[in-house]
Amino acid sequence: MWHDLWVALALVFVIEGIWPFLNPAGMRRALRTMVEQEDGVLRVAGLVSMLAGLGLLYLVN
Repeated sequence: MWHDLWVALALVFVIEGIWPFLNPAGMRRALRTMVEQEDGVLRVAGLVSMLAGLGLLYLVN
């Protein structure tokens, strides 16, 4: 179980690193836009992301 958790965490780092590696200027623009958003918008985006991840996890398993 712990091995699977570490593998999943490593994959998160790899996937999260793809965008800034391939398009650092786009990542910088996206972060600037994110900073300007209201807290509620970011919370909803985080909730949608978590629900999408849970849905994908359910479909995969």
